[in-house]
Amino acid sequence: MKTKVLTINSALPEPDKIAEAARVIRRGGLVVFPTETVYGIAADSNNPKAMERLKKVKRRAQDKPFSILVAQRGIIDNYSSYTQPNLYKLIDKYWPGPLTVIVPAKEEGATIGVRMPDHTIALRLVEESGCTIAAPSANIEGKKPPVNLHEAMVDLEGQVDLAIDGGGVEFGVSSTIVDFTKEKPTVIRDGGITQPDVDRTINKKCVLFVCTGNSCRSVMAEYLLKAKLKGRPDVEVLSAGTNVFFKTPASQETIAVLKQRGIDASGHQSTPLGRIMLRKSDLIFAMTRVHRSQILDRVPPVEKRVYLLKEFASDPRSFETDMDVPDPIGQPRAAYEECMLTIDEAVGKIVDLL
Repeated sequence: MKTKVLTINSALPEPDKIAEAARVIRRGGLVVFPTETVYGIAADSNNPKAMERLKKVKRRAQDKPFSILVAQRGIIDNYSSYTQPNLYKLIDKYWPGPLTVIVPAKEEGATIGVRMPDHTIALRLVEESGCTIAAPSANIEGKKPPVNLHEAMVDLEGQVDLAIDGGGVEFGVSSTIVDFTKEKPTVIRDGGITQPDVDRTINKKCVLFVCTGNSCRSVMAEYLLKAKLKGRPDVEVLSAGTNVFFKTPASQETIAVLKQRGIDASGHQSTPLGRIMLRKSDLIFAMTRVHRSQILDRVPPVEKRVYLLKEFASDPRSFETDMDVPDPIGQPRAAYEECMLTIDEAVGKIVDLL
């Protein structure tokens, strides 16, 4: 069997060629393709015949598993039962990119390796295939991973159904592997990401404030906390809105009342509330009970990390009947100033938690 070669533009992959390669994978074939690290071999991980053939081509031991590829960060939740923020901090920083994470699988007692490559051809291939792709490097076990199609085909010509020539790769070394099943996340294969990089990322506290449009209340909270922390590098402060559909600046009134405190929020752009953002946050502060419910509807496992911001007011007993921070949108400037006073009191207490 002679391997068919498709030359695909890495910057603008031709849809018909990607579709052809994806059909080969869905039918149980093997496809060599480029990533930003090295060239890999793609196979449908749910096709026993394809996986048996992949092991034979790779000359890999039967008990050694293959990692899979995803095209979006959040899809890792489909494969893993892991819910701790440290995983999501790491993939938020390094995906797409040269990072493979080993995490507990949905199946009890099993583990799985997952990566989101930073290569247009690889990502399009994963999306178009519509199946879970196993993707080891395109070399015989023990040999150096290939950095171009020529190197890959020295041993794989005739052993795979299709090969994509996408030019040279960016890094030329395999992805870093971080094992989250150990006592602490540990680099078990070196790559471009080091253990100190991992430690710095996962040890950084993440605080998230949530309101509706991310133009008033959560903006005040974010910028007030950043000012109080004075740029501490060990804390990341974010804000987002549950109903943000496109980026807009903070309201003029919010910018004005923060400016009175010497804080410049004129460059703020609203951010939609995302699942990864919620999962990576150590502390999540909702402005109202409705916001808290919306958060838990989206990502139930963060329940123990979600608080109503007003719980941290100077005298929470005075708010027994209403723990919500009211929305000042459309109100006179005085409503914004009163809102900021409430938020500022709560934020002052949050500093002590950090």
